[in-house]
Amino acid sequence: MELTAREFKAYFKKVIDMIEAEKDYLCELDRKLGDGDHGVTMSIGWQAVKAKLDNDLVDEEDCGKISIAVGKTFLNAVGSSVGPLYATGFMRGAKIIKNKVVLNGEDLAYFWVAFGNGVKERGKAKVGDKTMVDTLDPFVNVIKNKYDGTQDFLQLFHEAVTAAKEGMHATKDLASRKGRSSRLGERSIGVQDPGATSAYYILATFLEFIEDYSRKVS
Repeated sequence: MELTAREFKAYFKKVIDMIEAEKDYLCELDRKLGDGDHGVTMSIGWQAVKAKLDNDLVDEEDCGKISIAVGKTFLNAVGSSVGPLYATGFMRGAKIIKNKVVLNGEDLAYFWVAFGNGVKERGKAKVGDKTMVDTLDPFVNVIKNKYDGTQDFLQLFHEAVTAAKEGMHATKDLASRKGRSSRLGERSIGVQDPGATSAYYILATFLEFIEDYSRKVS
């Protein structure tokens, strides 16, 4: 599988549309655990990314620069804790694809591993804390443990996203240990974490994107 910078930017635009569609649901989840603004916050960040894509990045062909711009733009638009997390993820991923105008399966595998690890390291959370790490850690582990350069990337990414989905659902049974929701303690059990949910949506959107793209080019 190969994606050009054009397709890479098209994926981010698909994320923007997805966030708008899921904004209310993400806020609904967050109202049960926090300020109730996670969907709005994500929307603000991704709408800023949309403006960046539609203006400054129209002719950009370096995938690394695109990923850096997405991360920095999101960070500058979002004042909450999620801004630095996603910014770190996309900027770590950018190092993997620096100066590349076409991304192959290996590039994409290591990009997403760097993204997930970047978020985890910046947030200093671990599996079981009821955060986006519960989604990202199992996702990253599938790619790290199974990718050896020979597998079909699409199938591998499908497996990784399945693991991410299981991690997201598992947050329902956890008590929050990080952020404002940690004040709820045991009362946070029974609600799916909004950050874990939006992280899953971003990964699932990439899976949907590459599935559609593969059908078009086959």
